[in-house]
Amino acid sequence: MSVTVVADAESLYAAHRQGVFRYLCRAVGHADTARDLTQDVFLRIARTAVPRDSEGGVRAWVFRIARNLAIDHQRARRRTPGASNVHDVVVASAPAQDVSAAVNEALATLGDVDRDVFLLREVAGLGYDDIARACGLTPDAVRSRIHRTRLELRARLAAPIARQTARPMRLRTHESE
Repeated sequence: MSVTVVADAESLYAAHRQGVFRYLCRAVGHADTARDLTQDVFLRIARTAVPRDSEGGVRAWVFRIARNLAIDHQRARRRTPGASNVHDVVVASAPAQDVSAAVNEALATLGDVDRDVFLLREVAGLGYDDIARACGLTPDAVRSRIHRTRLELRARLAAPIARQTARPMRLRTHESE
């Protein structure tokens, strides 16, 4: 594989920053950590020769770096005694936030590869071929994992979503004085 000079780092940042950040937010469960990891992704890109490949191959390469950093972060957090798992924190909140917390909790129960494949597809918007490159899988394995993960998430989230939709809507009335 041939490589080019890192003159492309700025354009990669502009093109992929938001997708990488959204992926990392869901992967690590905390926006501040995701911001730090997003910065680390693009620092690594700036220090590395960008592979010369089709746009899809470069995009997969960017997300492979993001995925590897997320995995490293999760491993480090598991090794640290007393470190809280952000996905396990449930705070009393508004109904929409309850569903969001249930989604985060359900994502945290998935295996690492299944969660990454699902997030790369649904949050980052990568295609099956790009996900396969980023995760070292075949496109068919990606399709299978996404299908299985969607079914599992649907089953886990059925009750929280049903509770959300069953709540009566509160109407606000404005009384004149």
